[in-house]
Amino acid sequence: MTTDFRAHGVLDTIDMIEKYRLDIRTVTMGISLLECSRNTMEETAQAVYDRVTSQAERLVEVCQGIERELGIPIVNKRISVTPISLITAGCSGDPIAVARALDRAAHAVGVNFIGGYSALVEKGATSAEKLLIRSLPQALSETDVVCGSVNVASSRAGINMNAVREMGQVIKEAAHLTRDSSAIACAKLVVFANAVGDNPFMAGAFHGVEEPDCVISVGVSGPGVVDRALGSLESASLDEVAEEIKKAAFKITRTGQLVGSLAAQRLGVPFGIVDLSLAPTAELGDSVGHILEHMGLDQVGTHGTTAALALLNDAVKKGGMMASARVGGLSGSFIPVSEDKGMIDAVRSGAISVDKLEAMTSICSVGLDMVAIPGDTPAETISGMIADEAAIGVMNHKTTAVRVIPAPGTLAGDDVNFGGLLGYAPVIPVNSVGNANFINRGGFIPAPVHGFRN
Repeated sequence: MTTDFRAHGVLDTIDMIEKYRLDIRTVTMGISLLECSRNTMEETAQAVYDRVTSQAERLVEVCQGIERELGIPIVNKRISVTPISLITAGCSGDPIAVARALDRAAHAVGVNFIGGYSALVEKGATSAEKLLIRSLPQALSETDVVCGSVNVASSRAGINMNAVREMGQVIKEAAHLTRDSSAIACAKLVVFANAVGDNPFMAGAFHGVEEPDCVISVGVSGPGVVDRALGSLESASLDEVAEEIKKAAFKITRTGQLVGSLAAQRLGVPFGIVDLSLAPTAELGDSVGHILEHMGLDQVGTHGTTAALALLNDAVKKGGMMASARVGGLSGSFIPVSEDKGMIDAVRSGAISVDKLEAMTSICSVGLDMVAIPGDTPAETISGMIADEAAIGVMNHKTTAVRVIPAPGTLAGDDVNFGGLLGYAPVIPVNSVGNANFINRGGFIPAPVHGFRN
């Protein structure tokens, strides 16, 4: 990367950083742990700790140096690892030992989160995967920064409804074990369809087995930049709006590529991808919901919201792909309720329901994300929400996910505060009509015919 390009990149982003809340949401180091399997869980845990701490010992230091040099905030420094269920296969003992080792390693190197306490079970689960899934509530409640995920469906395999049923129960148990801390364990757990192995965002990051030994990937932010770009377009047509969003996304992605390339070079590892997802926060001026409102919606959630989100997502992808040959991850717009001021306000006013969120997830990059629901919501209802999101992902060949928090003791209309980047959320009502007989059938929902592509 030339000095001229680097200087140009910095100068072009000064206003975005200082005025419009542009930041690099995360620099994530992906680390393969495939070499760490041992005979016992304790030996494996020690090997995992040693591998993570040796590989990532300079990650935070290098990121802080880039922040000082370029003046670009890097909000989180994170690590993703090989799905732990693959590492613990054949080991005797409890996989929670590895979760604890991951937590210690993350604290030792100073990162904010470490992801990959995960299992991929869309076609069925091995004994190691079943053991890890059962351990999730305890593992996530006993650790501080460990994140987990389970992939229960894909467009090629269909939906593993046995896993869907179990994940409803896992989420309920995780909420119970952290009932005195806003059910925070649930905020560190994602259930996926079509999960990708180069996603740098938590809680769903894991290091895919198709990835190299170690890689640096970047997740950018930038809702404020896109929102600002629409400020002078009150009378513009929607195709003109799309063009402005593409231009803003181009600049945001270039910033991510600049930071990621520098970090990879200084750490001596390959540069992976830029995930150009618009990742909001609960702060004013950093909302995806407000972008949609500035297209002309009186409030996000009204009729036309899904169309506006489709325009935004498509324009972000087109602008980002012009800026980098290494776009990957999820790359689109996130709509986490607790992390977006516009979404929080819309839920409070009644403009957004779970049903509307579900419709929006057919377009957005994730799914039902950071949604607080009443604490007495049955496990089968949560499983039904997972199944619906998985169906959307499977049928549309896209990633979808569920990260819901049934905070014990809460009712619809209450608030749940998660703290920090996770923000706060009003508890949203869910459908009370039963679905237990459907969920308890188990088995598999077959892949759609258009999923068989060779």
